[in-house]
Amino acid sequence: MARLLADRLKAEGHRVEVLDGDEIRRFLSAGLGFSREDRNTNVQRIGLVSEALARNGVLSVVPVIAPYADSREAVRTRHDASGTPYVEVHVATPVEVCGERDVKGLYARQAAGPLTGLTGVDDPYEPPADPSLVLTTQDQTPQESADTVYAVLAERGLLKSPA
Repeated sequence: MARLLADRLKAEGHRVEVLDGDEIRRFLSAGLGFSREDRNTNVQRIGLVSEALARNGVLSVVPVIAPYADSREAVRTRHDASGTPYVEVHVATPVEVCGERDVKGLYARQAAGPLTGLTGVDDPYEPPADPSLVLTTQDQTPQESADTVYAVLAERGLLKSPA
């Protein structure tokens, strides 16, 4: 979904970056684990990069799991302080559907026992109180979800014609 959205934005001439959670963990947040503190640090780092990109006219699409309300609020506050737009999209996919999709095999590993701390299973996920958009991806194709996010960006005036 994030890649589809980014591809559409790029095709229209927008400057856009995808800050993929897995890539960020491999490089920018290498060495962090999955404790609450480390997860918060990871989200803060991603938020800093996203805000810096926004200050420089680059749209960032950030497909990451940010399970804690306080770390998401800190990112929102950082964006607000610099006057950069922030759109929070809650991908509200039931954990059962995540388990069925299980592209990384995490749910199977957790069920088998060697993996603990899986968000929404044995580690908490605090749903956003007031997201800009809620996507129920079990009811949409990835393209439909990307189109829905695009519509919110357009509605908020964030897709002005690129220079």
